[in-house]
Amino acid sequence: MKKVAIIGAGISGLFIANLFNRDPNYQVTIYEKNTAIDLEESYGIQLSVNSIKFLNEIGFEKFQNNEKFTPKKINFLLNKNLKKICELDITKFNTEDCKYTTLKRSTLIKFLKKDLENLIKSGFKISEINQKAKQIKLFFENNEINECDYLIISDGVFSKSKNIISKNKTKPIYNETLAIRGILNRSSENIDSKNINLILGSDFHQVIYPTNSYGDLNFIALMKYQLSANDQKNYSLFKENSFIRNVLDQIPYENKKILDNLSELKIFPVFISNNFYKIQNENIHLIGDAFFAFPPSFAQGASQSIEGAYELFKNIKNNTEDNFFKNRVKKTKMVNIRSKFNQFVFHLSNPILIFFRNIFLKKLVKNKKFLETYLGKIYKN
Repeated sequence: MKKVAIIGAGISGLFIANLFNRDPNYQVTIYEKNTAIDLEESYGIQLSVNSIKFLNEIGFEKFQNNEKFTPKKINFLLNKNLKKICELDITKFNTEDCKYTTLKRSTLIKFLKKDLENLIKSGFKISEINQKAKQIKLFFENNEINECDYLIISDGVFSKSKNIISKNKTKPIYNETLAIRGILNRSSENIDSKNINLILGSDFHQVIYPTNSYGDLNFIALMKYQLSANDQKNYSLFKENSFIRNVLDQIPYENKKILDNLSELKIFPVFISNNFYKIQNENIHLIGDAFFAFPPSFAQGASQSIEGAYELFKNIKNNTEDNFFKNRVKKTKMVNIRSKFNQFVFHLSNPILIFFRNIFLKKLVKNKKFLETYLGKIYKN
C-alpha cells in the first residue's frame, strides 16, 4: 500500500484525497496548517461542467439540490445603468448529469470532507521536506516527522511547501486588482436573481449570482487598484476601516446602492502566478493554486483545481506521472490567457472601445464556432 501525503485541505486537496481514499492501494493523510478548515459562508464559487463530471464520481450528483444552484445564462450588463448588453446561454455545455453549478465554497468543502474526517491532521505546519531518500520525509513545526511515497502540495497561491522545495524561487505577483466580496441581502429590481450577472465598468467589474435555492446571492467585484510593495505584504491593512472606506469611496457611484445591501463585506488583494515550477522528484506534485493561480475573471479557479486533481490521480494510478505536468501546463495556459483577456475587456474605460466591445459581445454570444473554441475547449475535457 502506497502512502500519500496531501498538504492543504482546500478544494483540490480534499477532492484528490477522496479519489485516493476510494482506492484500497493507497493510504491517505491530509495535513492542514490551520487548526480548523475554513468554512466561511460568504464565499461563492462557480463550477463549470468540466469539474461537475469529476465531482459526480464521488457522489456530487446526489448532493442536496437546495444547497446548490444551476443557472441557465450569464447576463452582460452595463455598470452605469444596469442595461443589458446581451446574454450567454451556458446550458449549451450542459449534459443531463453535468450542469453548470453555483454554490457556497463552504458547502463544497463540507461535501468534500465528510468522508475524510479521520484522515485530516489539523494544526500541522510544514517546516522541511526531505526528498533525498527513496521515501519523502516531512518535518512539521510541532516536531512530528512523517514519511510518504507520494507528496501532493495543494496549500494555495502562497504555498510554503512549494517555497521550501523551490528555495523561494517561485513567488506570486500582485495582479493590481482588489477583490471585494460579500453576500447581497436584497437584489435590485434589475438584477436577475436566478442567473449570473456580469456587470462591466471602467477599471471595475462585478459578478452577482445565486448560490442555493434559498435566494442567497454572492457578490464579487474586481477593481483596479495600485498597492505599494509594503502594502501588499501588510495583511492587516485590508481589515482597517480607513483603508476599506478609501476603497469604497473609489467605487463607481452607480454601485453604491448595491454595496449598501451587502453583508460580510471583505476586501483582499488578488495575487497570481508568474510562471510554472516543475519539481524534479517524480513523486512530488503541485495542484490547485499551488500549481498555478490565474486572475479570477474566467471563473475557473475551483473547476481547474478539481480537474487538475483528477488528472493527477489518474496519472499516479496509471503510473504516467510524467504526462501530468506537460498536459496541465497546456490547459492552464489556455485558461490564464482567457482570464487576462476577460479582465482587460471587462475593465475597458474608453467609450469608443466600449461601444465596439458591446457590439462584438452581442455577436459572439450567438456564434457557435467561437463559443466552442473559447468556452468549449475549457469546459469539455
